[in-house]
Amino acid sequence: MAKNSYISKAVATTFVILTISLIVGIITMVILYNTEISTMHPTPRPTFPSTTTGPPPVMQLPGNLIPESYTIFLHPNQTMLFTGNSTVNFHCVQRTSTIYLHSKDLTVSNPVVMNKDTNEKIYVYAIKHHEDESNFLEIQLNDALKAGGNYSLFLAFRGEISENLEGLYLSSYLEGNTNKQILFKPIDARMVFPCFDEPQMKAVFHVTIIHRRDTTALGNAEILGSSIIDDDWKYTRFYPTPRMSTYLFAFTVSEFTSIPSPHKRVEIKTFARPEATAAGYTQYAANITGKILTFFENHFDIEYSPKKLDQIALPDLFPGAMENWGLVTYQEGNLLYEEGVSSLLHKADIATIIAHELAHQWFGNLVTMKWWNQLWLNEGFATYMSYFAVDHAEPSFKIRDTYVLSNLHNAFEEDALASSHPLSPPQEDVRTSFEILAMFDSITYNKETTLTITSHVLSVFLFKMYLWDFRYKTTDQYNLWEYIQKVYTPMASKYCVAKVMDTWTNQIGYPVITINTTNGEISQKRFLFNDSSESRFVLWWYVPIRVMSNKSESSLVWLDTNEFISKSGEWILANVNCTGYYRVNYNPENWEHLLTQLETNPERIPLMNRGQLIDDAFNLARAKLVSVTLALNSTRFLHTEREYLPWESAVRNLGYFVLMFDRSEVYGPMQAYLCKQVTGLYNFFRNYTENSEVPKDHSLQCNQITAIEVACSNGLPECVSMARKMFANWMSNSSTNNIHPNLRSVIYCQAVAAGGKTEWEFAWDKFQSSSDTSEREQLRRALSCTKKTWLLQRYLEYTLNPEKIRLMDIASTIKYIAKNVAGQALAWNFIRAHWDYVSLGDGATLIEGVTSRFSTQFELRELERFEMDYDLGSATRAVYQAKEQTQVNIQWVRRNKENVLEWFERETAS
Repeated sequence: MAKNSYISKAVATTFVILTISLIVGIITMVILYNTEISTMHPTPRPTFPSTTTGPPPVMQLPGNLIPESYTIFLHPNQTMLFTGNSTVNFHCVQRTSTIYLHSKDLTVSNPVVMNKDTNEKIYVYAIKHHEDESNFLEIQLNDALKAGGNYSLFLAFRGEISENLEGLYLSSYLEGNTNKQILFKPIDARMVFPCFDEPQMKAVFHVTIIHRRDTTALGNAEILGSSIIDDDWKYTRFYPTPRMSTYLFAFTVSEFTSIPSPHKRVEIKTFARPEATAAGYTQYAANITGKILTFFENHFDIEYSPKKLDQIALPDLFPGAMENWGLVTYQEGNLLYEEGVSSLLHKADIATIIAHELAHQWFGNLVTMKWWNQLWLNEGFATYMSYFAVDHAEPSFKIRDTYVLSNLHNAFEEDALASSHPLSPPQEDVRTSFEILAMFDSITYNKETTLTITSHVLSVFLFKMYLWDFRYKTTDQYNLWEYIQKVYTPMASKYCVAKVMDTWTNQIGYPVITINTTNGEISQKRFLFNDSSESRFVLWWYVPIRVMSNKSESSLVWLDTNEFISKSGEWILANVNCTGYYRVNYNPENWEHLLTQLETNPERIPLMNRGQLIDDAFNLARAKLVSVTLALNSTRFLHTEREYLPWESAVRNLGYFVLMFDRSEVYGPMQAYLCKQVTGLYNFFRNYTENSEVPKDHSLQCNQITAIEVACSNGLPECVSMARKMFANWMSNSSTNNIHPNLRSVIYCQAVAAGGKTEWEFAWDKFQSSSDTSEREQLRRALSCTKKTWLLQRYLEYTLNPEKIRLMDIASTIKYIAKNVAGQALAWNFIRAHWDYVSLGDGATLIEGVTSRFSTQFELRELERFEMDYDLGSATRAVYQAKEQTQVNIQWVRRNKENVLEWFERETAS
């Protein structure tokens, strides 16, 4: 799933393999599940711990009944209701007189239980919905079901079609002047039919859907048959699905059209609004999907299981994409590419998201985690493998370094808080829907990617055996450790895999490695922004460290004892090419040598480490482990740097300084310094930019945008003038937009920021009238850039109207506004006034964005009051983390403000 979602996501996400494989001079951290190697039948029944008849289960099904198959009939009608019935066949593994399954917001009737072995009916004497977060449907029987027996349960049901992106929901779009609708079931199968809605409860699904004659129904499997019922309705019956989890069950009913993708065996189609298909917006996705699917089939030597693969671009979807087996769904902006409108860089995003969702067809769909506390087993693999697939399909993108560092920093940020969580928290900590939703975060999606992406010698044989042996099953990390222990015998001879890996998956956080080059000592401790918040815990990791010096190439050592590395008279650099999930600190002398190297001959230090040194220095300063002036000194070499990764690291870390100081006297000298540093980079791209052109190199295209954004937002006159001129030219001839698609997002934003009502209303009119997904997204961001508070308030009010701002875009729109210093306080007041509505999409994202500037005691008290007064739901953890981050910010500003002001004033005076 692409990041941000529950029981599926996506969004979020979806992601990574973690296992430390040593020797051969390379760090391998892999995520794999692992059960004992076996050659069982491809669709075995899962096994569950035995349970006893007694009190009702708490939040999780007892596991005494194992579903085998469902037969489902669904009839959505035109009154925002749907009706249907289902029969689930199941096997009893322990005697019981009560059936527990899931049902949410459904009216259930006519239960019939049959003994399939004797064809006898078992009478139901009570049926009960649990009024709690379990969503249990309890069916009490006159006679007990016997262990070893096979049974069926028939239920009729009806429910409401939602407009809130959950369950079975309706989405609308304009085709010309006509309002069209699409019906979609994304996640929460329990809201569509009663079912055993847990990931380990895999089954086969036989589905029939009754729908309007002028629409097309798509499902997980290919269409078996279709027949007309009357003048208005017809039914579509699908072939049985592979054995799969309920969270992968999906269907759509729409008037969408499609184009095919070439593949030797699988029928691949990409669906979208007819207007988008006709305009060619699905062509890029169709072109690369077959290549990526073929890559995975060849890489794993296992064919994609279903006979068809449908992809569909939906106007409304949360999360950003979802890996439903045979019917992969995407937000339109994550699948559609519009030539002449979409940024060239957007192709890399689309390719990566498609690769991520297709990787899930093996890692997540074919082989699934047993429970949500180990979601990383699904998402980690998908993220890890997506980079290899994109490198194969689009080698010119060279995405691995850029995306790995992005994932690394996202995970680092959240994992440095005491309120973080282990990669694999205890199962009892992840039971409720809100607790499950909270698992779809940067830790789950990104931590393991960074631990595995650098493994250059991962055994393809290992993947093949793993996927084959555990196909159609569920696994956990302990299965994985056993498996790796058998396969990686060199590591097994020295280390117990479980012992090594548990330090990374079961422990919270990550280490900072401190190296003293004067005496050779190396030590480790957990890295925290506020170290005092967890002083009672002593954590320790098995850490492989790759080091180099100015006189030697890189080599690998393990930090499993206090090792000594003496490098007297020279600098050393650890975590070469960012192959480990940890930060590195040095003694002051070594830091001085490294920063001198950056200013004199930066190319001697690997490119990824130029970015890493900046990132480590700034975050070590936030944690009070080095001085803030040392961190700022790490940016001095940038006036001659032209590569993207160091600039990206510096801009992202200085962004924290902007958030802390853009409401204070520090901001003026800071802007002057940034203007001074970026002038060379801006001039490097100036001819391209002023002629509305871009370089051919992918990373240079990224850095061109960085140059414009930093230069304009910090007031470089020639940049501001350029942005206003380009936007004014478009306004004077609104039918012709000569701004290069790569540059539109940043030019729109800077022009709106420098302008007033006229520019803002022009952008709003264009946003409303455009049917181009990419253009609308760029304009939606740009509208948040104005410095006029009354316009920002108007924009906030628009988010309450789904005809102006779609429900799935509410959270990101408010977050964009809150990022603007003129809009932050407005956004905070607004979400409190309208929390019940605006939190429907992604409350956690809202909290993260709106509180990012909080750095005063007053703001902390407001946040604490918000926590007490509001029903936070899935945003509970986000609020807890925001409180901790605010406390860190208060201490950091108090400690560093004066030194930061003096440093910027000194640098701009010279």
